[in-house]
Amino acid sequence: MIIFDNVSKTFPQPGGGRKVILDRFTAAFRPGVNIGILGRNGAGKSTLMNLISGGDMPSSGRILREGNISWPLGFRGGVHGKMTGAQNTRFIAEIYGKDRRKVLDYVAEFSELGPYMDMPVRTYSAGMKARLAFGICMAIEFEYYLIDEVIAVGDSTFKKKCQAVFEERRENATLLLVSHSAGLLRAFCDIGGVLHNGHLTFYNDIEEAIEVHEELLLAAEPLPA
Repeated sequence: MIIFDNVSKTFPQPGGGRKVILDRFTAAFRPGVNIGILGRNGAGKSTLMNLISGGDMPSSGRILREGNISWPLGFRGGVHGKMTGAQNTRFIAEIYGKDRRKVLDYVAEFSELGPYMDMPVRTYSAGMKARLAFGICMAIEFEYYLIDEVIAVGDSTFKKKCQAVFEERRENATLLLVSHSAGLLRAFCDIGGVLHNGHLTFYNDIEEAIEVHEELLLAAEPLPA
């Protein structure tokens, strides 16, 4: 269970004032309920994921966490650029108390990085970094998986591989997924949440959440000249 108790999160803005990401938000992210989070760019979806994971702290209120929660899985963070893919994998396995050899074997096979596993991550393309981080996250069994913006990278075969492992994981874990892809949200999420102007509103039907999000995007589009 992950509980937000009257949580607010703000950031200072250039020129004065503060940007509100969450305004006195109270809710529970219950195990077994896969949630898709939608919101326009800049709404604070990544910040929300960092708050859930413990990577960021609320401005006020408190967040209670029970169970093993992954780091937010996306293109950024999670691995160190000066270390090789293999070194990053072994280091993270050690942090989580997992067998380093088993985790490394899984990541090497899953990521399909081949000899790049023994090269510094700073030499990787964005897609290669995502493959590595994705593989490490899937090698460690969490109770909550936080997926920020990216669920699969690479060609269609690799994307199918990624989606297949998520099908396996969600049998015993909960997915919290940020994505602009309505198809992915429909495939993996039970309910939806729309983050807008500091308020996260939940909808019991993922289709309703997608519809509300799309309406907000249309309303925000500038009128043609």
